[in-house]
Amino acid sequence: MERIGIITSGGDCGGLNGVIKGAACMSHAYGATCFIIPSGYAGLYNLVEFDKLTELTPQRLDRIVANLAGSEAGHSRVKIKKIDDADKYQRIKKGMEKFKLDGLIISGGDDSGSVLVDLTEQGIKCVHVPKTMDMDLQTYSVGADSTINRIAAFLEDLKTTATTHRRILTMEVFGRYVGHTAFRAGIAADADAIIIPEIPCDFDILYQHMKERYFTRIMNSDVRAGTYLIVVAEGIKNASGSEIVDENAPLDAFGHKRLAGAGNYVCQELTKRLKNDPQTPALMKKTGMFVKGLNEIPEVRAVAPGHLVRCGHSSAYDVNFGKEAGAAGFILLNQGISGVTVSGISNGTIRYVETKEAIKQRLVDTNQVAIYEAMGTCFGRVAQKLHTKAEKLAGTIERHW
Repeated sequence: MERIGIITSGGDCGGLNGVIKGAACMSHAYGATCFIIPSGYAGLYNLVEFDKLTELTPQRLDRIVANLAGSEAGHSRVKIKKIDDADKYQRIKKGMEKFKLDGLIISGGDDSGSVLVDLTEQGIKCVHVPKTMDMDLQTYSVGADSTINRIAAFLEDLKTTATTHRRILTMEVFGRYVGHTAFRAGIAADADAIIIPEIPCDFDILYQHMKERYFTRIMNSDVRAGTYLIVVAEGIKNASGSEIVDENAPLDAFGHKRLAGAGNYVCQELTKRLKNDPQTPALMKKTGMFVKGLNEIPEVRAVAPGHLVRCGHSSAYDVNFGKEAGAAGFILLNQGISGVTVSGISNGTIRYVETKEAIKQRLVDTNQVAIYEAMGTCFGRVAQKLHTKAEKLAGTIERHW
């Protein structure tokens, strides 16, 4: 490989600039040159129209801050297969020939990975560096650790205002149809309840858990202070299995429904139950908070940090993984290996899997959830009986991302 292009695609997140720097620095180590293809797959499709590409020289790399989130290369949500152009793949090949690019390093999630599979089938040499804050690929993905840490920090911060106002608070976070970010961030921030798509929510169970913990917490406080914190993944389902979506919004570029309002939906369900519960007035009076007509039930509020969880700074872990995976991507291309996803470097060995396997959705392990249910966290269902066993590892222990 003498000249490679770098593409970042899909949603932005932490660690992507690490991928870019890792790939470029390793290409320099092998005497190759590296170029940014801007604006994701849109840029790749329009490459033939470009006058020039930015070469990532050592001097240009100095201007990229590895631990800043986002991507110096830019993004777009474009599915090549959906472009209404019979010659789209030939157009892409002509663009690569124009700039004498031998291969591509592409960092993206499942949707971006599916495009990489298409490109590979068209004879374009590509290596995939997994990127998604949703953490739903079969491998670890750049961006997940950064996002989970930011969500956990926001949850901790919000406890101050929620406790001050004695509110029940829900925070809705990204994740589409998996709950990894909500699950891990909620556990880190000591959330009282975590509602994820993998477990349809029985709101009666959630309500009873909230009611007991919230009022007990306030009664045990010498200043009658307390809150109840719920983390909600955007793709949650109710007990009947129905999704909460914005039916009026158009599908996105990859054909997904736009998820909307999960946090507010949880607030509405809990508020409705508080109003209809005949015990609520007595509990409010017992805690000294009841004012007829003005403060008859606890306030249930929703917060959605949205894109704040994917911006700012990257975690050190994501920068490390990004640099290693980006570097590994170049080495694989240089060895003639393409159509694969980097899973990490361990003991000097680059590990990778076929991209079409790597992008298969990985859900939260509900057996893992049961551990936290046993410790008192509510997941909107009857707590499952914990089945655990001790097992001694034999032989060589390998590190897996």
